[in-house]
Amino acid sequence: MMPLPGRFLTSVLVRREGDLFLFDCGEGTQVSLKMLNLRWKKIDSIFISHMHADHVTGLPGILMLSSQVDRTEPLYIYGPARLKEYVEQTRRILDMYINYEINVVSVEPGVVLESEEFTVNAFPLDHTKPCFGYSIVEKDRKGEFFPEKAKALGVPQGPLWGKLQKGSDVTLENGSVIRPEDVMGSPRKGRKFSYVTDSLYFPEISDFVHDSDILFCEGMFERDLAEDARSKKHMTAEEAALIARDGNCGMLCLQHYSPRYSNQELKKLRDEASSVFANTILTRDRMNFDIPLKD
Repeated sequence: MMPLPGRFLTSVLVRREGDLFLFDCGEGTQVSLKMLNLRWKKIDSIFISHMHADHVTGLPGILMLSSQVDRTEPLYIYGPARLKEYVEQTRRILDMYINYEINVVSVEPGVVLESEEFTVNAFPLDHTKPCFGYSIVEKDRKGEFFPEKAKALGVPQGPLWGKLQKGSDVTLENGSVIRPEDVMGSPRKGRKFSYVTDSLYFPEISDFVHDSDILFCEGMFERDLAEDARSKKHMTAEEAALIARDGNCGMLCLQHYSPRYSNQELKKLRDEASSVFANTILTRDRMNFDIPLKD
């Protein structure tokens, strides 16, 4: 909620293959990107949860900086309806020099971005302003191709192998039809990343993030301050753990802590969450996590 020495405001960067996705853009985001030596002009999409300053104050600097690194690709920024007004007014008031295309997309629940390999989904949260959570969901990958099976069935190495791997049947000279499932393994399940911050706890969040390999979720308060959390429409760390447990998530990464907690005192939040969901991590600036491909 406020930047502290060694603790910047909320932002999470996801790298998938050659794509970079930024979720929220709090104050200090530029500094962390620089410290990680990441090329922020490769960020194609930014997803904003809601229009509170601690989640958007880093955005103007990112927009201006991208003009200094010879960006040519368009940038897409997704978020609540007032995000477009914020970007346009900030550009006008600061007289920003922008030499690339900026597209601001107002979000509604559902799929907000789709490619051949993944979707990004938005879902509603319950905060003091319109607020969204997001999930990146990879589509299932094709199964493994088994050359020995293709050879045994008489399929010659070459273009016909490629057709089978792309999902098409092939007909051999003897008239027999070979189908992809004859020479390939079962489809491999894709990965899922979910991002939840600034919301009152409600059980349906678990449905939105179900089967996430990694869930980033706010854990602002300890159990004894649950009433404060409810009045401010935030969550306790324990409630974040309930979401991870009920959503069958692989890992819970707590984020967006109240500034009342020193770095040492944050252990209390982790302990309360871990009592409900064992695989809980206290995130800190510039930590990184890998989501392995699934067999």
